Order: sequence, then C-alpha cells, then structure tokens
Amino acid sequence: RRSVAQTHTSMLLMLLGLSAIEPQPPASALITRRSTLAGKVLLGAGLVPALFSPEQAASSLVSPPASLVLPPIGVGAWAWGDSLFWGYDSKNDAQLQELFEYVSSTPNAFFDTAEVYGFGRSETLIGDFERRSGRRVSVASKFAALPWRTSRQDVVKACEASLRRMKRGSMELYQIHFPNAWANAAYWDGLADCYDKGLVQNVGVSNYGADAVNAVSEVLSARGIPLFSNQIQYSLLYPYANQNGLKQRCDELGVKILAYSPLGLGLLSGKYSKDRLPTGPRAQLATAFFTDNEAGANQLVEEVKKVADNHGGTPSQVAINWCIAKGTTPIPGSRSLRQAKDNLGALSWKLDASEVASLDAAAARIKPLVAASPFPAKDVFTGLKMFDS
Repeated sequence: RRSVAQTHTSMLLMLLGLSAIEPQPPASALITRRSTLAGKVLLGAGLVPALFSPEQAASSLVSPPASLVLPPIGVGAWAWGDSLFWGYDSKNDAQLQELFEYVSSTPNAFFDTAEVYGFGRSETLIGDFERRSGRRVSVASKFAALPWRTSRQDVVKACEASLRRMKRGSMELYQIHFPNAWANAAYWDGLADCYDKGLVQNVGVSNYGADAVNAVSEVLSARGIPLFSNQIQYSLLYPYANQNGLKQRCDELGVKILAYSPLGLGLLSGKYSKDRLPTGPRAQLATAFFTDNEAGANQLVEEVKKVADNHGGTPSQVAINWCIAKGTTPIPGSRSLRQAKDNLGALSWKLDASEVASLDAAAARIKPLVAASPFPAKDVFTGLKMFDS
C-alpha cells in the first residue's frame, strides 16, 4: 500500500534507475557537509539532533518579503510532461495552454513545477505559455535531492537549469523537493546562494518534518533569509500533519504550507469508486482506499458529497475548501480548462465550522494508506529527523 508521496517518489526513483535500497553516503558527503555554514550550525562540536526549539527558531526568522503573494488556490503541474504516471501526450499541449491562459488572468496566479516533472518538460511548458500569453505569473520549482548531489553548487546549477528551461532570469519560489539521507545542510546553503544571487525571490522546502523545518529555518535566518514555505502532502486522505505536530510547527514559524495532492490523486474528486478505478499506478492507491478501507471510504465519500450538495458545489471543491479552511494553500493538479474552472470554483463558497468538523471526523475513520516512509527518516550524519509523516 502506498501513500501519494510514496508512489510519487517510487516512480521517480524507478524513472531514474534507482532501487529502493537503504542509501549509502558517498565518501565526499561528510566533507561537503562539514564545509558548509549549515554543517557548522548542525554539527558544531559534535552536537546532533536536538537542534532548536520552536521558540528559538521563530525568534530568529526574517519576515518574508512581499514579492510573492499566494492566491487561495494554486496549480500543480506534476502532470504536465509526465507520460508514465499521468499519461501526458504533447498533442494535448493546447489544452494546457488554454488552462494557463485562464488561470494567468486571475489575481496572483501561481504554478508549482519541478525539474523532475516530465524531466523538465513541465518547466518548459510553463515558460512557453508565459511568453505566449505575455503575462507574468508566479512560479515555484523544486530541486531533486538525489543521492549523488551532495554540494551547495548542485542546487545553484539545478536552479539555473530550471530558469533556462523557463527562459527566465528569476523565479518566485525555489524549494528542496524532498529530504536526502545526507547533504541536506549543503542544500540549505545552496538555497541561500540562489537567493543571494538573485535567482529566486523566496526559498522553501518540501516533504520536510517538523524538526527539519526548525533546522533549515535557523540556518537560513543566519544568512538573513526567511523560509517561505513547506510543501507537503495534505488532504482529507492524508491529514497527518495535523496530528504529528508538523502543521503546528510551520504555523508557529510563519512558514506557509503548500498542500499538494489535496484531492488525493483524484480519489476525492467523485470520479472514482470501488468499481471504477483510475488507470495506471493510481489504481493501487484507489484499491487500498475503496476496498481495504471500504467502510471508512464510503463514509468519507458520502460526507464529501453531502457537503458539496449543500453548497451546490463539487466533491473536488469540498476537498480544496477543507485545505483552505485549515490555513493552507492547496495546489491541485489541473490538465484541462474544465478542471481548472472547477477547482477555482471552490472560491465561490466556504465551509462552516460544523462542516469542517464533520469532514475531520469522517477522515479520521480512514486507516493510513502508508506502509513505510517514502523519504529518509533521518540524516545519517547528524541524526536530524527529516521526515515524520
């Protein structure tokens, strides 16, 4: 059984020819770590994991610049270029451009992409659409923390490559896509270098746990740079950040949460059921939800439908509005103008407190769909807990 994040990462590793074995650090990793400012902060005189209290981290953070104003809902562009998981076909690029034209005309339009989405195709499409439309949108991309990338320069080079694909001089937000088993502190210095070079206006992380958010916030603040965001899997099917202290920690530090897969890879959209599963890799997750969690799944689906009917909305809008009600910025994926309009239609109404409570209760009945952590749980050199969902 796989969570959204585990499926996402496993597919990435498979595409890159990596096996899911316990990683072994390269010999240079320890040297690289100790050579960075972040490494000095983390290692000190042999000090490890109990790094910074939330109060210490919060007191030293720099206020985020006003350059990036997030809209209530962004657009996730994982599917743009991903033929294996999402069945991307370049013949449908015109649909993506139509979607882009529509969303880019809305206030503070925000698109999230990554260098691994379609191996750069997603970034290229966003850059092409932006130039054709003549509208500047806010763009976030992400650095893939792959095992052989162990230096701060790797982050800068990857950022520059992403900007070349988008034909931009800078981007609004650059993030570490997921934690590595080593070299994490080097990546944080790399983010700061990108910021100092003017390549990015804001920096963030993705799939980081509470302790890791504390640590990176402290390191960046030492260079006068705020941690803008933590992009995490967050939905009615994956609400664990509410339970494990991660959301609370981000809120305390003023770190915005970008909620990816807010529709649970479409399982909350109302399109699927036990007898009507999605195709491709998502079918396994759908089976775990609709069959292995049948009683809980039925209750959650019914509650979502009930709330949608109360507002004349759709199940997708309910799932999105739940994320908004929790104080996050959802970034649902869209592949057509119809999907984009439906997603943004969530802004025409809001959940009330009783509806949020009823959805929370229904979601609590769902058994976890995760078998193991899809990311390294700890940094092998510092012992820092990197991922805890």
